[in-house]
Amino acid sequence: MEHKRVEVELDEKIIGNSMEIKKKGIQVSALQNELTWLENVIAIAMELYFQNESSYTSISQIQPPPLIEEDSGYDRLLRSYDLNFEARLILILAITPYIKPQSLAIFLTKDKNFDAPYAEFGGAKVEGFHGFVPTLETACFLLGGGHDLGIRLQFMAKINQNYLLYREGILKADHYPISLHEKLRLSQEYLSSIISGKSYIPSYNSKFPARLIDTKLKWEDLILEQHIKEQLTEIGDWLTHSALILDDWGLHKTLKPGYKVLFYGAPGTGKTLAATLLGKATQKMVFRVDLSMVVSKYIGETEKNLGRLFDEAEAKNWILFFDEADALFSKRTQSNSSNDRHANQEVAYLLQRIEEFDGLVILATNLQHNIDEAFLRRFQNTVHFPKPKYKERKLLWEKLIGDIFTIIEGKEVLDKIARDYELSGGEIINVVRYCAIKAASKGEKKISMAHLMTAIKREYRKSNKTFN
Repeated sequence: MEHKRVEVELDEKIIGNSMEIKKKGIQVSALQNELTWLENVIAIAMELYFQNESSYTSISQIQPPPLIEEDSGYDRLLRSYDLNFEARLILILAITPYIKPQSLAIFLTKDKNFDAPYAEFGGAKVEGFHGFVPTLETACFLLGGGHDLGIRLQFMAKINQNYLLYREGILKADHYPISLHEKLRLSQEYLSSIISGKSYIPSYNSKFPARLIDTKLKWEDLILEQHIKEQLTEIGDWLTHSALILDDWGLHKTLKPGYKVLFYGAPGTGKTLAATLLGKATQKMVFRVDLSMVVSKYIGETEKNLGRLFDEAEAKNWILFFDEADALFSKRTQSNSSNDRHANQEVAYLLQRIEEFDGLVILATNLQHNIDEAFLRRFQNTVHFPKPKYKERKLLWEKLIGDIFTIIEGKEVLDKIARDYELSGGEIINVVRYCAIKAASKGEKKISMAHLMTAIKREYRKSNKTFN
């Protein structure tokens, strides 16, 4: 039987590896087809510009390749946004320096009349890279703007921050307003998706002060009173049906698309878990914002970091979760010191971005009265997470201890513990960890009342509560 089990595991690994190899093959095939198309476009564009003999009169006659039926990161992107000829050309131009820079080498040709690069080819210099880095000027040239002023002006008029590739965050601009000198810079998220086929998740750092949070738990694992769960369901329903309400029913004239919620209650009562479960239920990523990293000692950096975070969240439809929000959203002081004035400006900027945010923002705090009252009135919903009562505590003890461990004195002791000791869900989880360690050290899933009481006593001490 053991040999059969090993064989099954090996078969699964082989199948998994085969699938991975197949996916990579599809990915390479999709990109190679697009590169071949770009190379043909470049060759014909050069023929037309320099008035060499050509069987084409426009590059639009060179149709891009059909999309591959099987899934690839690149084709998935093309399908998602239904990119037209022009946008598709700009996109593959932006990708080419990463995957086949030699395809753009022809643009390094010098104009013999001036012994200098052709200005109409565009291009930007990047330190450490000796290949050609295309700009919007390069795309304009290929589309015919190198010799046709009308095409050039039309192209210039449409390329701005609302152009699909920039609006959706596929391309990133270094300068606004966007000019033809802007180098074609693909966002890290889409570069990762196109090359590896996997979603890109920004890394946590001072410039991106947020961390992706997730959970393996389900809604039924969140032990709360029914009316609280109904409030959370209401938030999830808004996320699911907001397009119907705002667009189809025409309520966008009355209701703003953004939704702001305040979670308040003692630590360990389920605020973070509720936020992650909302994301899981609505298939949206949830990012917890580290407020300690938001406030920078460098003037202007806070606005830049927050601006970057909110722009990314709006483009990707993320949920933003501000934990311990009272640290930054508390009532502002009236002070003449430059530090206090600067801090108040940062808070004002953050509140403005939250107010304007089109998605879901959750602010979590231990103390509701610490939140500025003027801002509190702007929440669409406030959810109180109280410490669990006897009924909820008993469910937690049964689920976390009774369903997993054998209790020497019998499961009946859990009812007494739930009745006698007021602990939050987070504190109960700490008790579970202690008991699990003790059980593991003995090599069996068995604990005693003494283990439970020792761990409960520790939690009481941590909170400076009297233990009886």
